[in-house]
Amino acid sequence: MTTHAPQAAHTVTLPGSLDEAVAALAAMPAAVPVAGGTDLMAAVNSGLLRPAALVGLGRIGEIRGWQYQNGHALLGAGLTHARMGRPDFAALIPALAAAARAAGPPQIRNAGTLGGNIVTAAPTGDALPVLAALEAVLVVAGPEGARREIPVGHLLAGAEMLRPAELVGYVRVPLLHAPQTFLKATGRTGPGRATASVAVVLDPARRYVRCAVGAVAPMPLRPLDAEAWVASLIDWDGDRALAPEVLSAFGDYVAVACIPDPPAPDDGSEPVPLPPAALHLRRTVAALARRALGRALA
Repeated sequence: MTTHAPQAAHTVTLPGSLDEAVAALAAMPAAVPVAGGTDLMAAVNSGLLRPAALVGLGRIGEIRGWQYQNGHALLGAGLTHARMGRPDFAALIPALAAAARAAGPPQIRNAGTLGGNIVTAAPTGDALPVLAALEAVLVVAGPEGARREIPVGHLLAGAEMLRPAELVGYVRVPLLHAPQTFLKATGRTGPGRATASVAVVLDPARRYVRCAVGAVAPMPLRPLDAEAWVASLIDWDGDRALAPEVLSAFGDYVAVACIPDPPAPDDGSEPVPLPPAALHLRRTVAALARRALGRALA
């Protein structure tokens, strides 16, 4: 078998602003934007991608920090996982900080970015269930200074797509000032790709519980009925504690919603049981959801 080394990009452009990056992409339709490059280089090294040109985003300072905006945090898409894992960011958005710290070994956390996690949209992306639970909104930059907003869930579900020469510039996240948690299970000890992950966010002002499950489907799943059910049982004006059996029932509710039983046969025969691997995954999701909610309410 003959293998070929990945072809290097012919042109590398390093813009200094978001609008310059958009202009570079508009001028070179075949160009690929790159920030941390953790997913891009894996695709290049495996021969799946051979970009003719690259537009590097690493010098764009405006998307490497965050700012406050009307009760929200406006997060730059260039924020690295390592930066989001620091204590000052954790005080702002605890679940996203926890996801960032779980994103992989130090070399991945130091290079990988929030925007890359979103645009790559890998099912195992640790930030994605947190952003889904927070109902985050993307601020997308387009040609000639255009800006538009896309709910993160719409992009991940394919209901809306990035247009040619558009870039995710920022992520707007509500500051709820309430407990939130992120937990994940991996197939090995230590940092690794999630086999399942769960984010739980409390919104006491609206008396909501928001939950999103990652890694078990192509996009994060929101068990809306389970959210509404458990929110109705919480004493929002009291200590918010729930009995262990309620937490367990919530975990089961979430897990069955995300990993349902096979449909019943049309011929009236016995239902097909859930395969062992799917049953194990369901139990994992149930345990994560139970623990995540329990920690948020504690």
